[in-house]
Amino acid sequence: MTTYRTKRVYDEPSPGDGRRILVDRLWPRGVTKERAHLDAWAKDVAPSTELRTWFHAHTDQFDEFARRYRAELSANPAVAELREPADTVTLLYSVRDPQLNHARILADFLLDP
Repeated sequence: MTTYRTKRVYDEPSPGDGRRILVDRLWPRGVTKERAHLDAWAKDVAPSTELRTWFHAHTDQFDEFARRYRAELSANPAVAELREPADTVTLLYSVRDPQLNHARILADFLLDP
């Protein structure tokens, strides 16, 4: 079974990261591809532009954002690529808050069969 972790793309890579996949739709500012040490950039699994814009205007409604994002993920065929067998997958994100971010929602979603 795959273990999914989340980590800011700005944090240093570590050997325990396993496959490192950026799950932001936009490339993070100030990060080079070499520094990111990515195995993949899965921008198609990030929240849609519309949902991301909505959340920036409603940051106090994280539960509603999570519900809408899960609905998007349920209809998104790109999610299957993240379920490919691996020991550890680290989902990388750029936002500052380690608790209120889409990568955590995505990691939980990937654990559901």
